[in-house]
Amino acid sequence: MRVKPRVAFFPDSFVEVNGVAHTSRQLAVFAERRNLPLLCVHGAEGAGRVVEGSVTKLSLRRGGFGFGLDANFRYDLLFWRHAKQVMEAAREFKADVVHITGPNDTGQLGAYVAYKLGLPLVISWHTNVHEYASRRLNKLMAPLPNAWRDALTRSAERQSLRAAMRFYRLGRAILAPNEELRDLLSRETGRPAYLMRRGVDTSLFSPAKRWRGDSAFLIGYVGRLTPEKNVRSLAELERGLIKAGAGDFRFLIVGEGSERAWLERHMRRAEFTGVLRGEALARAYAGLDLFVFPSQTDAFGNVVLEAQASGVPCLVSSRGGPKSIVQTSAHNGVSGLVADGPRSFLAAALSLMSQPERLNRMREAALARAREFSWESVFEQVYQAYEDCLLRSEDVSTDSIPSPQRVAIPDVNAAVR
Repeated sequence: MRVKPRVAFFPDSFVEVNGVAHTSRQLAVFAERRNLPLLCVHGAEGAGRVVEGSVTKLSLRRGGFGFGLDANFRYDLLFWRHAKQVMEAAREFKADVVHITGPNDTGQLGAYVAYKLGLPLVISWHTNVHEYASRRLNKLMAPLPNAWRDALTRSAERQSLRAAMRFYRLGRAILAPNEELRDLLSRETGRPAYLMRRGVDTSLFSPAKRWRGDSAFLIGYVGRLTPEKNVRSLAELERGLIKAGAGDFRFLIVGEGSERAWLERHMRRAEFTGVLRGEALARAYAGLDLFVFPSQTDAFGNVVLEAQASGVPCLVSSRGGPKSIVQTSAHNGVSGLVADGPRSFLAAALSLMSQPERLNRMREAALARAREFSWESVFEQVYQAYEDCLLRSEDVSTDSIPSPQRVAIPDVNAAVR
């Protein structure tokens, strides 16, 4: 790199268990390993400041006046109380560029810092917030007639996307996890958009950790058990397999969320482990025969990459980012399969259960595919985007960039809530 930009990083999630937090922690690890100056400002249960080599981590306490977005992740409506402290920290750090991960409480604060200090703002897209809003509202509106519910959820999705795009126009550059979103963000915001894929630790997630005490065909899911992940389709898949006489199979479901109780009531052959981390998670992946990820809202899908690194073929939805991770050919799967809906998911699972040789070939292809994704290459591209922001010759007037306080951010948050 020709320069070492001093980056003030404001991730919406850092200490929690989700894809945004995992990616954000990996960025901090990369910066420390490369001796790149990084100020990481994030919400947490407690406040503190830690310096680890070139990386300074500033934890800001999230209070109780807000609402939950996930089981262990809250939005703090009074997070702006930290504005003065954060501004002082950014000035002391002498930041060159600000990077935020979305329109949450921390992201709003980061955008404000960039605006006040006249720094270029880079915004990465991690969550299809408009689709999350639609899925959660659909669950809340269940008592309504289908036509009313569909109209309301479609409207919520459109309005949420419009609000999100207005927020992302604050950025000097946009980072997107897949090509579809990169093109959409570039078109809707008029800003240059770069790819920011995800990486995987192939030493932690490995087929070498496979151990099984039975011969049942094991189908797995890892992730939040929430409406936007479309996890109820796992129960539908189980019913279809039983009806088709699939034989000896069972499900292993890793994660927590509001849908767990429903799944436990409606699935007959499923084991629920709760959240797993580290070696326990790696062993769970490696023991699977097939990883099923029915989410239609994920922008990337770190878990799909982790499953492939464990030598497990993946069955994913044709909607969303995970399909870009699974390698397929024109007429057949290579590292996994992409399905259009419940019937397609069932047909794909049945075909793999009945073709062990094909499954073994896909195991090898899944591992090869995962090895194409490294955190090093991901963040080298991110730092190239930072550098481009600093070296870009055109002068972007701050008069043309609205203050974050005037952006219709509440529309996004209200829809998610």
